Amino acid sequence: MFRKIIPALGIALSLLLAAPTRAAEPFTVLLDWFLNPDHAPLVVALQKGFFAEEGLAVDLIEPADPNDPPKLVAAGQAEVAVSYQPQLHILVGEGLPLTRIATLVATPLNTLLALEDGPIKTIGDLKGRKIGYSVGGFEDALLGAMLKQVGLGLDDVELINVNFSLSPALLSGQVDAVIGAYRNFELNHLDLEGHKGRAFFIEEHGVPAYDELIVVAKNDTLGDAKLAAFLRAVERGTTYLINHPADSWAAFLEYRPELDDELNRRAWADTLPRFALRPAALDRSRYEAFAAFLQDQGVIRNSPALDSYAVEVAR
Repeated sequence: MFRKIIPALGIALSLLLAAPTRAAEPFTVLLDWFLNPDHAPLVVALQKGFFAEEGLAVDLIEPADPNDPPKLVAAGQAEVAVSYQPQLHILVGEGLPLTRIATLVATPLNTLLALEDGPIKTIGDLKGRKIGYSVGGFEDALLGAMLKQVGLGLDDVELINVNFSLSPALLSGQVDAVIGAYRNFELNHLDLEGHKGRAFFIEEHGVPAYDELIVVAKNDTLGDAKLAAFLRAVERGTTYLINHPADSWAAFLEYRPELDDELNRRAWADTLPRFALRPAALDRSRYEAFAAFLQDQGVIRNSPALDSYAVEVAR
């Protein structure tokens, strides 16, 4: 009997080994900006082979215009895009068919930033001062909420659009403070330029906490098995990143060697504790609270049902 079974097993094994390997499925991730330490879970998942093990050939694409990625996903031009929770609320309000499926950075990075040796010691000191910003509509809403906490309003300050030159505008004296500076980058940039920054964290001054960096997909693709596979790999990447930060940093630099500088090293360390340990998990009450805040600030007219734009995809 065993003489018959053994040859049969050998034939079956030979057929299995001869069978063609299933090709990995292309999967495009549009980044929100140039690649940086904020994207570490994605890079680690790519470099450590977690995406490949899920059958995905992931391509991380930097945008020519940072406003385009969510719109391209809504148009079906890519599987997912990295975006921001505030931007999601605004775009959904404009009718784009987008849904949040994951969180990468689970805390605000945004700050109101001034120079430590400058005239701004408290938010109340902003009265009559010049404040630089990059993105109108949302950043002035954040600033307005912060000013309200000390009895001031936007009419009490002078807003100046400095585009994305936040640190240079502050260092040159063009403005007294800037809104929209990231605590993991601009604070370190100032320090490397020989200046200490004074950061006012928005979630401590009247702004509800929110997810800084999220992943969005098109509404009619939420049942696609590739999304579930992507999320499993991202969670593995995040876990590996937290458990093995030095090896993950080496993998990050192997992917993008030109980012090996002091600013990115500092940003890496400062961002590490802010990554979402359960990327697919959704904090419903926090999303609803932030939507209500944006509506109160006049940034959005109304907020649709949460399930229509933020979900936990079954994995």
